Amino acid sequence: MTVYPKSLPIAGLKIGTADAQIKPNERNDLTLFELPKQSTCAAVFTRNAFCAAPVTIAKQHLATTAPRFLLINSGNANAGTGERGLQGALDCCEAVAQLTGCVTHEVLPFSTGVIGEPLPVEKIRAALPNTLATLDTNGWENAANAIMTTDTVPKAVSMQDSIDNQLVTVTGIAKGAGMIRPDMATMLVFIATDVAAPPDFLQTCLNQTVKESFNRISIDGDTSTNDACVLVATGEGKLSIDDKTDGGVIAQFSAMIRQVCSALARAIVLDGEGATKFITISVEQGSSEQECLDVAYTIAHSPLVKTAFFASDPNWGRILAAVGRAGVEALEINAVQIYLDDVCIVRNGGMADSYTEEQGQNVMRQKEIGVRVLLGLRGDNHAVVYTCDLSYDYVRINAEYRT
Repeated sequence: MTVYPKSLPIAGLKIGTADAQIKPNERNDLTLFELPKQSTCAAVFTRNAFCAAPVTIAKQHLATTAPRFLLINSGNANAGTGERGLQGALDCCEAVAQLTGCVTHEVLPFSTGVIGEPLPVEKIRAALPNTLATLDTNGWENAANAIMTTDTVPKAVSMQDSIDNQLVTVTGIAKGAGMIRPDMATMLVFIATDVAAPPDFLQTCLNQTVKESFNRISIDGDTSTNDACVLVATGEGKLSIDDKTDGGVIAQFSAMIRQVCSALARAIVLDGEGATKFITISVEQGSSEQECLDVAYTIAHSPLVKTAFFASDPNWGRILAAVGRAGVEALEINAVQIYLDDVCIVRNGGMADSYTEEQGQNVMRQKEIGVRVLLGLRGDNHAVVYTCDLSYDYVRINAEYRT
């Protein structure tokens, strides 16, 4: 499998971008994906009860028919906008339909940005002709830039592999730097492949992949109102997948989707608002995967732990306290072990006899840090969560978000 530093085109799919002047800076903020007629599509959305209007409309449209267009705006989330927001999302879909001759339900809308402000429908409508005029198979990198909000870098990845003697391409882009703890499934992800595959298969593949990638990251513990992850199969390549396809072929294709999603998930954490460190939290020996996740997320969401990482301070007591309050029933604390990379910091209910402050300091100065928790042979389940530190800049970025 080959990973490419630049986005590869996906046969049959075109992308256009334009500046609708939704954001105050002069930067493209409107993106349109045009999908070929035979395309199939799967999507996973936020579980936030206050889901954004475009999430509601996209779900309805996807349940009705296969999409021909994906319309994405940045700078305005169209969330917390009630009936007006729903109508605004529909109006934008109708505008695309009028210009392209498709049906309104064949357009899926997506938005990201400030919550609670009316969607500037007229600006979007006015920018659509320019967006359509720029449709191109090589539009991925422009789209990766156009969907950004507080992101500091665009996030894109392409992979190619030979499956069943056929060359398969997968390309994906993502945006997200804050308000990140996906529960799907302010994260948006768009992935496409040239494989032909039925929507039910794509949905199953995406559900499992999201569970192992985007639902294992957290920057600040906040689940957005707008999270969405879309997988498109254009069917323009030579590989087809159906219910008679060999299991090895399916496994190889699923691995490609998983690697693309994992790479994008990692890129989101690396670009966390104000982040200076990438932290991998691994919890093992749990009685269930959920128990391991509960411990991992308690550590990942602790402001005290995250600020200690930012300061390169080996204040291991904060990690110990997080494990203790994670709600693990009947936890035998003398059996718990906690490591910073390969350095054991906790054993037998307290600081490990072999631990020194110098060892901990050396690990905490690193840009990438591993935290490993052994729960004491409660079971053979494990889970991994990726997060980042919490810096001064995170507070500044979010304090000034609307100013």
